[in-house]
Amino acid sequence: MRYLWKRRLLHLFFPTRCPVCGDIIGAMDCFCGECSGKLTAYSGSFCIDGADSFTAAFVYDENIKPAVFLLKDGTDGNASYALGSFLAEKLRADGTDKRTDVIVPAPMHRRDIRRRGFNQSLLIAREVSRLLGIPVEEKAIAKSRHTRSQKELSRVSRTVNLRDAFTASPDIKGRNILLIDDVCTTGSTLREITAALKKAGAASVHCACCCKTPQQKYESES
Repeated sequence: MRYLWKRRLLHLFFPTRCPVCGDIIGAMDCFCGECSGKLTAYSGSFCIDGADSFTAAFVYDENIKPAVFLLKDGTDGNASYALGSFLAEKLRADGTDKRTDVIVPAPMHRRDIRRRGFNQSLLIAREVSRLLGIPVEEKAIAKSRHTRSQKELSRVSRTVNLRDAFTASPDIKGRNILLIDDVCTTGSTLREITAALKKAGAASVHCACCCKTPQQKYESES
């Protein structure tokens, strides 16, 4: 209840805006009606090696891209609230919330956090946590080695780039993890984090992201 009043109060001084087009919307709204109607819900089937399930809210396309850019360029605005709300709804619908007991956001290297100012996956994880009542464990895994940006690389290079880049805490032993990231492309990041969590003793790892890119782009890559 306190969170809801805080959003309504902030809305009086800093009106809530649609994270796609920038139009003013209601204090508790995620997107404006027009943009919401253009978004494509993800209904595909995708597997992360080693993970127990995979969930995504939207297909990553030109319609949702502006909201993701708000997160990635360090602005955020209403983006984490909107994306996190839809992801939480999808996780509740497919029952993943009943199979997990702790949320772990995909980590960023400290150098990248200093540049951006925050970890966008953590912001999304907090929104999901608020709606599903599952606690967030920010320090369950760390990115101990700086890597190149994944978007610059091919499928094979993405895997090599992230090898041994993540270190999980032994405190997650026996826990059922909900691993959250913003966008999934080939699944390399989620796969490497899942492997680190399982190696540290996680009972299960359920991967979730706000957006999943169309897979066709990578089918011809070796």
